[in-house]
Amino acid sequence: MLRKGHCKPGSWGSFWATLALVGLATRAAQRADVSGEAAGTSINHSQMLLQRLQDLLKQGNASDVVLRVQAVGTDEVRAFHTHRLLLGMHSELFRELLSNQSEVLLQEPRDCAAVFDKFIRLATKYRVASLQRGVADYMRVHLAGGAGPAVGWYHYAVSTGDEALRESCLQFLAWNLSAVAGSAEWGAVSPELLAQLLQRSDLVLQDELELFHALEAWLGRARPPPTVAERALRAIRYPMIPPAQLFQLQARSAALARHGPAVADLLLQAYQFHAASPLHYAKFFHVNGSAFLPRNYLAPAWGAPWVINNPARDDRSTSFQTQLGPSGHDAGRRITWNVLFSPRWLPVSLRPVYADAAGTALPAARPEDGRPRLVVTPASSSGDAAGVSFQKTVLVGARHQGRLLVRHAYSFHQSSEEAGDFLVHADLQRRNSEYLVENALHLHLIVKPVYHTLIRTPS
Repeated sequence: MLRKGHCKPGSWGSFWATLALVGLATRAAQRADVSGEAAGTSINHSQMLLQRLQDLLKQGNASDVVLRVQAVGTDEVRAFHTHRLLLGMHSELFRELLSNQSEVLLQEPRDCAAVFDKFIRLATKYRVASLQRGVADYMRVHLAGGAGPAVGWYHYAVSTGDEALRESCLQFLAWNLSAVAGSAEWGAVSPELLAQLLQRSDLVLQDELELFHALEAWLGRARPPPTVAERALRAIRYPMIPPAQLFQLQARSAALARHGPAVADLLLQAYQFHAASPLHYAKFFHVNGSAFLPRNYLAPAWGAPWVINNPARDDRSTSFQTQLGPSGHDAGRRITWNVLFSPRWLPVSLRPVYADAAGTALPAARPEDGRPRLVVTPASSSGDAAGVSFQKTVLVGARHQGRLLVRHAYSFHQSSEEAGDFLVHADLQRRNSEYLVENALHLHLIVKPVYHTLIRTPS
């Protein structure tokens, strides 16, 4: 017995064939350029090569290595005649194992739940670098379209040390927390991942109350140690929950009934915050912490959806209102925002000049030289907003299996009226653009108040 690991017996021939051939097939899939008079012509024979190599492995022709795979706890052993060159080419571990022997026994438990999971586990275990890279690339591409289990892929990225994939999964989960919290995936979230999510300000969800209910559901299912539960409950931003809803939570929440003393100071803080104006509250307490910063809430008090049909056609405009601030003192105060969308705005440096010094007409810039632009401005300046600045966030949605998921997010502060990189890579002329849903641009505009450093807090 040389190695122990995880894999489900059955379908072993196709597994080992694929495992050994991934790197070679990937290289073969790159087109071979044919130089000479027919420059630009290419020959792609990767599929034929892959099929022949798979047939070679299935038949065992000219094999020089035997892999014997035994399911742990059984007498079932299956032999696979493979090729030292192909295995060693794509796995350092197999190269070492097969350097001085031609037969290897591998013991694997029968607990792999799915073929894909089997592949990624063994790619990591046997250090098949090309397969690991391919798996990570596959996950990143399909994650962006909402076609993968982001929670499971996050845990895989952590186990393999793939920081880029881990960050991609975290970003997807943050932008689509409502969808994830309502799915079966939510129960698979680890305490470490939960803590990572709860500390983020870019979570996209209906409101903070939705996040509390999602956390309470997770606590009921995971039943973590009290220290984990209390740490998670303290990450909820209670000042973002209106007082009437806080009263209901205290009266009805099983989590608060069990862990109430651990968050009693935060609940008191929230009630005090709602009872006074932010300026008055700031004379006695700090207001610059994360507890007083809204996340990306989809509730009408903080923004509005905007669907732009045929966005490449012409300029559009809209307006919406948001609450001045999350404090109960500001609940009845509103700010009106005007929004302008232009599909082909040209920066000053690219705008056409129609005549040079000699009076010769110069060609105007082409429409395709422009880029999409979104400008968000307040309808009027108001003294009510003293001590508060506003962060604007624009979410761009994409539809997957009937769900509208967040594909991109752009943020900019009060000092800027627009996001400089808004849809900078989007081709709105292309109907199948990843930014469009049925030839429409699905946006959600969010404005969240941020208490400015001009508000004096105690030192």
